[in-house]
Amino acid sequence: MTPQDKEAFEELLANCADEPIRFPGAIQPHGLLVTLSEPALEIIQVSANVETLLARDPLRLIGKPLAELIGAAPAEAVREILNHPPFSDAPPLLLQLNGTSFEGLLHRHEGVLILELEIHVENFQPFNVAGINTHLGRMLQRLQAATSLQALYDISVTEIQAMTGYDRVLIYRFEEEGHGQVIAEASNPAMEVFNGLFFPASDIPEQARELYRTNWLRIIPNADYQPVPLVPKLRPDTGTPLDLSFATLRSVSPIHCQYMKNMGVLSSMSISLLKGDKLWGLISCGHRQPLHVPHELRIACQTIGQVLSLQISAMEALEISRQREEKVEALALLNQAMIDSPQNVFDGLATQPEVLMALTRAGGIAIIEDNQLHRFGNCPEPEDIRALHKWLQDNGEPVFATHQLSTVYPPAAHFQQTASGVLAMSLPKPVANGVMWFRPEAKENINWSGDPRKPLDLENSDAGLRLRPRTSFEIWKVEMAGISTKWSHGDVFAANDLRRSALENDLARQVRREQEAVRARDELVAVVSHDLRNPMTVISMLCGMMQKAFSSDGPHTSRRISTAIDTMQQAAGRMNTLLEDLLDTSKIDAGRYTITPQKLDVSQMFEEAQSLLAPLAMDKNISISFEADPDLRVHADPERLFQVLSNLVGNAIKFTPRQGVIDVHAKCVGDDIIFTVRDSGEGIPQEQLPHVFDRYWTVKEGNPTGTGLGLYITQGIVEAHGGRIFAQSEPGQGAEFCFTVPVFSEGA
Repeated sequence: MTPQDKEAFEELLANCADEPIRFPGAIQPHGLLVTLSEPALEIIQVSANVETLLARDPLRLIGKPLAELIGAAPAEAVREILNHPPFSDAPPLLLQLNGTSFEGLLHRHEGVLILELEIHVENFQPFNVAGINTHLGRMLQRLQAATSLQALYDISVTEIQAMTGYDRVLIYRFEEEGHGQVIAEASNPAMEVFNGLFFPASDIPEQARELYRTNWLRIIPNADYQPVPLVPKLRPDTGTPLDLSFATLRSVSPIHCQYMKNMGVLSSMSISLLKGDKLWGLISCGHRQPLHVPHELRIACQTIGQVLSLQISAMEALEISRQREEKVEALALLNQAMIDSPQNVFDGLATQPEVLMALTRAGGIAIIEDNQLHRFGNCPEPEDIRALHKWLQDNGEPVFATHQLSTVYPPAAHFQQTASGVLAMSLPKPVANGVMWFRPEAKENINWSGDPRKPLDLENSDAGLRLRPRTSFEIWKVEMAGISTKWSHGDVFAANDLRRSALENDLARQVRREQEAVRARDELVAVVSHDLRNPMTVISMLCGMMQKAFSSDGPHTSRRISTAIDTMQQAAGRMNTLLEDLLDTSKIDAGRYTITPQKLDVSQMFEEAQSLLAPLAMDKNISISFEADPDLRVHADPERLFQVLSNLVGNAIKFTPRQGVIDVHAKCVGDDIIFTVRDSGEGIPQEQLPHVFDRYWTVKEGNPTGTGLGLYITQGIVEAHGGRIFAQSEPGQGAEFCFTVPVFSEGA
């Protein structure tokens, strides 16, 4: 298509989209239409053919009661129907007017009541309307017993043709790209066969599809009709055209009528097929001569369409389930290959190329793992695969599928022979990784009814560029360039399931590696702690001996050497403390920190703590007090609980200024003893308070020897007892640390 043709075609589609098919201002002539006010039921608009059918002047009827047109008793029957909603589902109201039988149908739309009086069809052939319920029941049983989608389609078209007598009944399914395909057909032998043909998307414009979606049925008894205008043309109450979206008599586009004639039919009926709330397809009926199907029979056909819609949805769901089930065995093999791979999941997949290709019936596969690229079957060149994979990663879709790759990724045009379709999955890792399945160009010939590349001719009119229906339905053979066979629901499911398995296996590998790293670290810490403890003990002993030798009472006196030895001894002591802390930290991280709880008297423990910790407080003239409720007993490890107390009190002494105050309390609350250590120091900044129990957290100011492990270990000890620990502080108001330990009970 040239740029000029493309521009003209886009203008054409815009005109088509703007055609007022919901507001035609006219009806088909096989009935009358009246709009009524409520509750007075006065006539607002009426179709002009009231003059030919009922010998009434339409203008003189405006503003008159409905009874003046159809009689008092029928008007009262209309009012009675309105009193029993939903009145739109009520049976037709049978009327005899001016020697003609009518069927009255009511619906309300856009704030106005619409009464349609459709001419009743007498003695309809070929089907006896009186036996419709019996026939419909048998047919619905056949539909429910169908074991395949194609059987459903074939039963539907055959039965509807038998019931209605249409020369052709076909089922038309919409494809994702917008065009449609005839997938079932029952036709008179003299009719041209359309089964299997594709029809361009422009044959049914978007606004027409929306009407099909909201209306189950549309009928055109005679495409050669002359539209009957409404009187007045616009709604008097709004000054706008009447919306006839739900009117059975709605006049259709003259273009569509010409389209029907070009197909060799003069009458038609369309029944919508819905999947959920989306238009899935149509049952389309056509006849070479005018044919007016009675209302009862149309409702039966509509019921068939509704049942078929439900059956299609149910059987498509079953088909998806079947497609998934047939992938299970291959997915299990691939999952085991990923588990067995000593390196990574993608190396495991690379050992099963045949299974991977068969999984989605692909022509080739590519497996990417960082700098590694494995190709099997017919694939694009490595640089093309890398570029495509980067584009997919940039798009951010974990699973991606298309059977027309070049339409979304133009560089694929030069390798469409091997990869017109691609299905891809990748894992969320910083390195490039993933699997791509490729399908070659299908090169299939599709039978088009009309040329989809030039679907409609153009004509100029007073209204501007307008659509002119095709005058030929010659079959065009169109080669599907750059298009592969579609990926099925099962294929996409398989890619998603394989990705899930790959994620699980990759995560399991990471967990194992981290566990191994933790074990290695624990072993290293244990070895280092053990191997360093003896040398540090020797250093401490030697420092003590040297200290005596170089003291004022020893044989050698040297203040510098004595000071250096003191420093060495302090450093050795800190080293021993750090080794113990590292060992405790390692056990806490690994979840192997153990305690030996027993019955402990809190008052006795406080006495021991005061005798050991009070001298440290006295060095800074800090007042320290220990108070416990009487007869408190806890279930705790004595050594570890004392470690918690000494750590918290030691910190309080360290960060409380001279002549400060430290209070240590213990009281019983429920099944726990709550210990509180409160000081009058500077407190902890609010932004740091949530992190005080983090590993390696420490106050930098005035704490040159802090390792940042004390509170972390303290928390681990408390939690090992089944308790909890928390801190509160206000800057300048000191800090308070509280922890809980279970009360000792005789059954503990």
